[in-house]
Amino acid sequence: MDGPGPLGDFLQARRALLRPEDVGLRDLAPRRRVAGLRREELAQLAGVSVSYYTRLEQGLSRGASAEVLEAIARALLLDEHEREHLDRLAAAARRTPRARRPRPEKLADETRDLLRAVDGVPALVLGRRTDVLAWNTLGHTLLAGHLDFHSPDDPGGRPNLTRMLFLDPHCRELYRDWKRKARAVVGNLRIAVGRHPQDSLLAELIGELTMKSPEFVALWGDHRVAPCDAASYELHHPVVGTVAVTQQTLSIARSPDQVLIVCTTPPGSPSEEALVLLRRTSGAEDAGAATHRVHVDR
Repeated sequence: MDGPGPLGDFLQARRALLRPEDVGLRDLAPRRRVAGLRREELAQLAGVSVSYYTRLEQGLSRGASAEVLEAIARALLLDEHEREHLDRLAAAARRTPRARRPRPEKLADETRDLLRAVDGVPALVLGRRTDVLAWNTLGHTLLAGHLDFHSPDDPGGRPNLTRMLFLDPHCRELYRDWKRKARAVVGNLRIAVGRHPQDSLLAELIGELTMKSPEFVALWGDHRVAPCDAASYELHHPVVGTVAVTQQTLSIARSPDQVLIVCTTPPGSPSEEALVLLRRTSGAEDAGAATHRVHVDR
């Protein structure tokens, strides 16, 4: 095995974030040689031997029991999402499946119907690597109007939301608080890696961002885990100006690795008026009407 692996990396990173006083220990040493807790301190808190914990962190032991993982999670003060991530990493470490080139993700007809059903708000469907699998006209115009609307139709050239956020100047300028959005996306990407540790395309995405974005490297290095569920962001759109939206992530029952992202605004707010204006200028109303007529004619 080369290096500690994802499980060891996660344990090291989380241990480095804790100080003795965070877990009720007295720091009697005048100068600590490591960031955060020492391995022996963490092992003591978890009730395991130092040698066993060291082997686990170094990737030399793969058989941690549920009880040991729970004890380590408590010692590291992990929250619910981080504990689930730890369990997934430990389960992946026990397996050695053959790495296969993933097949391109497909959009089910039911998901396309769902996307049409929310035509009144900006919406898009993301795959497990944050590839844009589809978007409606308003979602495209709000978040990535500078890209070809039909680009998600090409599996080899699909826009990737994470790549866009870090490497596309338009997307960087779109979010007023870009750092908060970036932290959220990276935290969610960590969950994807835990669920799909053998996904070579996901590994390629992370490798590309590591090479091209120092900001991604910094955020990726702290191993923080957090799902993107619902969050409010202020956007600075080049056409309609400031728009405050709540981006909500909805699970898709038929495709558990895919999610529907919808952007909502408070009723009667200036942001809602801005979306109405954007809908008119983008031709989204005409596009929606045309789609409706096609299905009626059928």
